[in-house]
Parts: sequence; structure tokens; C-alpha cells
Amino acid sequence: MSQQITSQVPALTPHFSVLLSPTPRGARLARLLAVEWMRDHEVPYGVTEAGAQVVAELATNAATHGRVAGRSFRLALIAREEVLRIEVTDTRRESVPRTQQTCPEGDSGRGLLLVEALADRWGTELGPVPRKTVWAELTLPPRS
Repeated sequence: MSQQITSQVPALTPHFSVLLSPTPRGARLARLLAVEWMRDHEVPYGVTEAGAQVVAELATNAATHGRVAGRSFRLALIAREEVLRIEVTDTRRESVPRTQQTCPEGDSGRGLLLVEALADRWGTELGPVPRKTVWAELTLPPRS
């Protein structure tokens, strides 16, 4: 009588992380890399579109408000069964993002309002010094 042994190895969580320059070019590259990663991991189209916009806004904020000469920002994407988590980490801990009233004629100030509208949850985590991470989560539909 043979005995079948099966191992219970947990599935690896798909994860992507990259350091980028805190420039407009780095922010654009963050969006492009995120879209490709989401497509490769078969994230549904609607979530990919929303996720791309969230990455663009958070990366632009990191490049604009979180910029420190000589220090990169980090983009991380983590897909769990039901959630896509987007994290952007920069080295300006003292510059914590907040939604704000915007002027209709203004060119900027709407990024976090878009993040708030597109993401199911978002927030900020501090640490280790001098870092802060702004994160957003989008719910993934159940896989068939």
C-alpha cells in the first residue's frame, strides 16, 4: 500500500517593487510598470484602469511633494486574493498627504480626491525614519 504525501505549500503572493527617481519621468515610469505588471497578473481591466490612475497620482505626489535630492521613491504592488494594494514610499516623512479643497481654476490639488474616489481604502503609514508610505487598496472581483 502506497501512501501519497502532499505538501501544503502556500501560494506565493504576487508582489512587485521598484525604486524610481523622484521626477516626472519616474512618476510616468511607475504608471507604465504598474500597468504591465497588472496585465501580466491578469488583474481585471476596470481594476487595472483605476489602479493605473492611483499609481499615477501617488507617484506624482512622491515626485513633487516627497522629493529629496538623491533619494528615490519606491512603488510596490501586492495582489492578494481579493485586494490589490498599491504603496508609494518616499523620504519626506514630514509631508503627510491630506485631501484639500481645490480651486476650480487650479492646475493641481485633485490627486488625493481621485485616489479617494477610485480606491476602496487609502491611508498613510510612517516609518522607519525618514520614510512614509501612502497606500491604496482596490477590491478585486472573485476569480472564477
